[in-house]
Amino acid sequence: MATATLLLPARSRFAAAALPDDVSAALGRAEQADVAAGEREQLQRHFTVAAPDWPVAALTRQLDVGDAAGASWLRADPAYVVPDMQGARMMGHGDTLRPDAQDSAALLPALQALFAESGFTFDAPSPSRWYLRLPIDLALPRFAAPDEVLGDDLFAHLPDGDAGRRWRALLTEAQVVLHTHPWNQQRLAAGKQPINSLWFWGPGVMPVAVSTRHAQVRSRDALLRGLAQAAGVAVDGEQTVDALVDLRQLRSLQQLGTEAIPPLLAALKRGELQTLVLDFEDGRQFTLDRRQRWKFWKKPRQLHDA
Repeated sequence: MATATLLLPARSRFAAAALPDDVSAALGRAEQADVAAGEREQLQRHFTVAAPDWPVAALTRQLDVGDAAGASWLRADPAYVVPDMQGARMMGHGDTLRPDAQDSAALLPALQALFAESGFTFDAPSPSRWYLRLPIDLALPRFAAPDEVLGDDLFAHLPDGDAGRRWRALLTEAQVVLHTHPWNQQRLAAGKQPINSLWFWGPGVMPVAVSTRHAQVRSRDALLRGLAQAAGVAVDGEQTVDALVDLRQLRSLQQLGTEAIPPLLAALKRGELQTLVLDFEDGRQFTLDRRQRWKFWKKPRQLHDA
């Protein structure tokens, strides 16, 4: 059966405006379901990972370099932290800081020396994804994902307890190194935010197995591409049957209603596609089937209808 699934952001990201008539009519006829909300929960609907927690660092490391086996990995990504009355807040992370290879070349030597003192190897195969290679049996605390931390009190998300003490100290030392590094003055002069902190997250080893029901994944997101690679399915290329298409970057209702959905509705009408699933991060799903075209008595539906 030819199917297509669109990964979409939460419906609240879109303006409460009217969809085109053909799209609202199709939503009115569609089967609706409410499932778990959240970014990770959305991905878990499409991938099964044989690991207690998703080892994001190992999955993206394998995608970036191909050497994830045999070690434990921790993302140590560039971050921008701003002090405030309560402590500090993370206001930028990874790609949002627009890091480039020059940033890595300038900042890594000082950071590599710092982490080498603890016996860890630090590198940056991608300007926005920096890694620590750790002993495979090293016990680690829980680390918060950056999306949990952005805009919030940094200290509320630091690893806690005795297991987290070492990492809190390393983060502080890294912040001192970056805060005093002259390269950040050049970033400021270029109108960019400084890279004055790191953020540790996504620890673990490569999972024993990753599986998905999809035959192809189309996405620019490193984690999603890493999951697809680990599952052994095609990444990008021409769209085939059973494709998972990542459109979480969409912010315009016009893009969704006039560019993303209509070509797929046309494919349903022609019989080239049997099923189209719209999977929103807030947990609302619409399943559109070409047989639903006979449900002409169903009322049109707008995206934000309860």
